[in-house]
Amino acid sequence: MALKTAVIGVGSLGQHHARILSSLANSNLVAVVDKNVERAKEIASKYNTSFLSDYKDLKEVDAVVVSVPTSLHLEVSKYFLEKGISVLCEKPMSASLKECDEILESWNKREGKLLVGHIEHFNPAVESVLNSVSNPGFLEVHRLGVFTGRSLDVDVVYDLMIHDIEIALSLVKKEIEDVDAIGVNVLSQHIDIANARLLFKGGCVANLTSSRISREKVRKLRIFEKNSYFSVDYGEQSIESYRIETSCDGKKEIKKVDFNIEKKEPLRIELEHFLKVVEGKESPKVSGEMGRESVRIASTIVDKIHKRWLMQN
Repeated sequence: MALKTAVIGVGSLGQHHARILSSLANSNLVAVVDKNVERAKEIASKYNTSFLSDYKDLKEVDAVVVSVPTSLHLEVSKYFLEKGISVLCEKPMSASLKECDEILESWNKREGKLLVGHIEHFNPAVESVLNSVSNPGFLEVHRLGVFTGRSLDVDVVYDLMIHDIEIALSLVKKEIEDVDAIGVNVLSQHIDIANARLLFKGGCVANLTSSRISREKVRKLRIFEKNSYFSVDYGEQSIESYRIETSCDGKKEIKKVDFNIEKKEPLRIELEHFLKVVEGKESPKVSGEMGRESVRIASTIVDKIHKRWLMQN
């Protein structure tokens, strides 16, 4: 039997959650919810479902996607989790650790499942490299986007860099010992461009750069480990990789490593996984605890940036 699902917030991303949930065999999209009634009507009509303006009017649902502004993640996620309804909460889980902890507390009280929507974790190229990297020594990420005027209620660290914080944590699998960061606000009241250097136990360093004021869109991850190099293009869902191999006569050679990656829509993979989690068939790949840890590191980066500017001004 199909799960009864709903999407709370059908803006630029929420509309795609609705599109996909309306097409999955094990999902019965019973409603979309948005304070903008005309928007809710538009999306509901497009995907042959009902619309509501208040999520509290939603009845008899098994799972919801929370795709409202970050400032409302706690309010909406908590409401459903405390009713035992499973939640996919879009990233960032919240804008503060206190709110993340409240969401986790609500989840722990009931049997509903909790997944945090870090979509890049479900990028086929990322999934492939996560299974191929063993002991990274250096990561470098550039996530540059053009200015859209959206998500300006949070710093670019929470908006964009948090994707790569989660990926770095998943790749290195060690605690972070130190954080250094710099950033500035340019077109908004929040940080628009930032660079962070994360030092992990064992010596691995991740250098992350994120911007929402660039002229072109770039999303690339480079990974260096002993005898291997990986370059991941998030957008192209491709991997360029080389490794050093020693031949039988003792000579070392650089060999290209080919990856056969089937391109898929990461959001669809994420939602398919979410429904399997709700059904008890899989464990969350990005759990509430992982979502909280990503917010913790992001908040440390933002604090470092603010303190640096206070020291200079």
